[in-house]
Amino acid sequence: MKDPTQRFSNRVDDYVRYRPSYPRSLLKVLENQCGLTAEATVVDVGSGTGKLSELFLEHGNFVVGVEPNGEMRAAAERLLSDRPRFSSVAGRAEAIPLPDASADYIIAGQAFHWFDAAPTRREFARLLKPGCWCVLIWNERRLADTPFMTAYNSLLHRHAVEYRAVDHRNVDGEAIGEFYSPDEYHETHLPYVQHFDRDGLRGRLMSSSYAPTPDEPAHPEMMRALEQLFNEFAENDRVTFHYDTRMYYGHLRQGS
Repeated sequence: MKDPTQRFSNRVDDYVRYRPSYPRSLLKVLENQCGLTAEATVVDVGSGTGKLSELFLEHGNFVVGVEPNGEMRAAAERLLSDRPRFSSVAGRAEAIPLPDASADYIIAGQAFHWFDAAPTRREFARLLKPGCWCVLIWNERRLADTPFMTAYNSLLHRHAVEYRAVDHRNVDGEAIGEFYSPDEYHETHLPYVQHFDRDGLRGRLMSSSYAPTPDEPAHPEMMRALEQLFNEFAENDRVTFHYDTRMYYGHLRQGS
């Protein structure tokens, strides 16, 4: 299997254009449940092209992106170059080049399933100020929400051989509980949608690390199947992705 830190190097443009952002309502949850204010320093681990960082920057936070992939990190730095409260560093979740107790919040959007959980937990606990919060977030496609969503998931199983192995759903409630243990964690689900035309659907698929690239034998057949899918399910030249944005938040005690 590919090095997780390099999986998206050749997908940056599609990732920037077609991957979902996150519902603004998650900020309100963190304000109400975790005391999030605009003055907080947020460390976004696995920050990618900066989609989650951008949401917190709009909230007024200082945000430090931590990203091991050079192409993804460079894209975030370009896209957020006009945001003086944003900075980024090269680093992995298991070895973050930031000082002890320098974060009010650690966030990870669409990334935690790539991390090695035990050393990541130690690093996050080291980085967080006492009593502060770790927040893990995923946009999870609602697989059975519509016939299109069901058919799209079936397409992935047929044509993307790595899909099952790298699916973030492999991180279940037991793994989340073990990560936050001995403290409890809280869970919130929020709705989110994306609408795509024909080109957008192609880009959304190719933004995924498991989708065969044009130099792989499985690619042409997958793209023909995607074209058929769009023709069958598009309404007004659009298809809709429905997401359940899952957010987990809790404290991490050092030395646990």
